[in-house]
Amino acid sequence: MSETNNKNEGRMEAIVSLCKRRGFIFPGSEIYGGLAGTYDYGPLGVALKKNIQASWYKKFVEDRDDIFPIDAAILMNPKAWEASGHVSGFSDPLVECVKCHNRFRADHIEIIDGVQHCPNDNGILGASRQFNMMFKTQIGATEDPTSITYLRPETAGGMFVNFKNVIDSLHPKLPFGLAQTGKAFRNEIAPRDFVFRMREFEQMEIEYFCHESKWEEVFESLRTDFNSWLISLGLSKELIHEVEIGEKDRAFYSKRTIDFEFDFPIGQKELAGLAYRTDYDLTQHSEFSKTDLSYFDEESKERFIPHCIEPSIGVERAFLAVLSSAYKEEVVGEETRTVLSFVPSIAPIQIAVLPLSKKEELSIPAKEIVKTLKKIARVQYDETQSIGKRYRRQDEIGTPYCVTVDFDTLTDKAVTVRDRDTMLQERVKIVDLDNYLLEKLS
Repeated sequence: MSETNNKNEGRMEAIVSLCKRRGFIFPGSEIYGGLAGTYDYGPLGVALKKNIQASWYKKFVEDRDDIFPIDAAILMNPKAWEASGHVSGFSDPLVECVKCHNRFRADHIEIIDGVQHCPNDNGILGASRQFNMMFKTQIGATEDPTSITYLRPETAGGMFVNFKNVIDSLHPKLPFGLAQTGKAFRNEIAPRDFVFRMREFEQMEIEYFCHESKWEEVFESLRTDFNSWLISLGLSKELIHEVEIGEKDRAFYSKRTIDFEFDFPIGQKELAGLAYRTDYDLTQHSEFSKTDLSYFDEESKERFIPHCIEPSIGVERAFLAVLSSAYKEEVVGEETRTVLSFVPSIAPIQIAVLPLSKKEELSIPAKEIVKTLKKIARVQYDETQSIGKRYRRQDEIGTPYCVTVDFDTLTDKAVTVRDRDTMLQERVKIVDLDNYLLEKLS
């Protein structure tokens, strides 16, 4: 293994360790030995994930007049998945070891001299077959073919089947989009790389509808907006790569697809996608449901099936990209300082208030400061251990600013504000503190 691979593997292990130690992410069902491809979010992980989602929602829904939110059900009529092609075609190539009978994705196993060998015991892998990744379930009390449905493998389907409902209720003018965040499920053959590839995950997707003649300008506009949003999360431009997907590698319905790939510790991998899906989805659902999903343009007096541009990103992959971008190890004096340099807008905790002592003469004014600051930011009160250890703890969870209340505060009515990234400290009057920090956080 190369030195770079060793370094990246060590970095990934450090991030995974920090996530469990500080309450970001835990292995799913850990006390029962776990369940492959599942993870649980701890208190700080929930906060970071929700902040990422809120950032996406603000950028693409709240700050725009042409994209509307949808929250469709996870369970849908199975005919919807027949129409979209998922029942017949949503599959990965599967191979099985003839010795240990473990199963793997065929496209992830290297071919040597025309043969694929098992990564576990070097046994010969059998012939490849297609494996549908949708989770099948039953609805109702009886189990028969008519009760079969599926856990959705993507959130897009719910937006397409609600296209007519939105048209009839809101009467939006084309072009417009629908946006949804929510759970999706894929029975991955080999989930791996922490939260990068999982069986249960969340997506943030937009289906933006337009006239066919406008798709290129819409595509370019969404490409620019999506890229700027990724950078706003704190991702370095140098680590984001826009990869044009060739015709043979695109989904059959796509006329153009760009993958936003990112330099994760596991290598350059797909973070998000932007696809021109043409009119495939609305046409399919119109045919299968026998429902008219066309759009009538009042100005041109033209009726047509809109075309669709889809920007899509997994919440967990965004989460991992943010974590790996923010993670730093620095030598300070004779010790190593671990820091998560989150941009303030998405940091789980934005301000920590730290009384130098647990004594009431300091804890009481410190808690009053917490009450004031909670009006402008996400605040944590911490009075345990030495001040140095508390600083390190806040650095490790990514808190941008620490406010220390000391005995001088009782006389000068000021506190010490410490910057996470520079470690510089500044004395600030309590009466000016909220405005001072509000400016820093903006």
